[in-house]
Amino acid sequence: MRRLERAMAAAFLVGSVGFVLGPFPGYLDLVGPAADGITFFVASIFFTTGGALQTVLAVPGREERGAGRAAWWTAVIQLVGTLSFNVTTFRALQVALDDPLYDRLVWRPDALGSICFLVSGVVAYRASARRGLLPLRRGPGWWQPGVNLLGCILFGIAAIAGYVVPGTGSMLDLAAANWTTAAGALCFLACAVAGLAAREPAAQPARSP
Repeated sequence: MRRLERAMAAAFLVGSVGFVLGPFPGYLDLVGPAADGITFFVASIFFTTGGALQTVLAVPGREERGAGRAAWWTAVIQLVGTLSFNVTTFRALQVALDDPLYDRLVWRPDALGSICFLVSGVVAYRASARRGLLPLRRGPGWWQPGVNLLGCILFGIAAIAGYVVPGTGSMLDLAAANWTTAAGALCFLACAVAGLAAREPAAQPARSP
């Protein structure tokens, strides 16, 4: 079980690093648009791998009311979101290299993937140890559900900011789309690093009134 948890954390870590690097203009200038697109696609595959392992880990508790069921739904919904990102990052690779959008925004979180991430983050946070709306600082990793939810929110903002307005071909806010994608990935990266560093299995989430 612990081996699977570490493999899951490692997959999320590699995927997060890719989504941190990809949006930076300096990285795009260094490796070129094609390699940047591949970075996003490969990172999305690692995200899906992590999501699949998380789903496998959640199977034993899927019938349990409370934390077990919440962990199951969190994993399943998030997995759907990662699969959606697989599709959109692959499509981004098909964009012609001379397309002006390619040099400015290779990929942005799509609506379906972002909604799935946001819903999974809310489910996980609601099931976590809290006092009211605030996390309960009890035990290692108490901060992870909140940071994970923040990352999901930032990906959602990136999806909105990177929306291409029909008829004009312009994006709502290119800079916001890029930095919120990277910032959201940093949140996921922090949780992945904590998962790898933990010596004990991750505790099941539990809500405190």
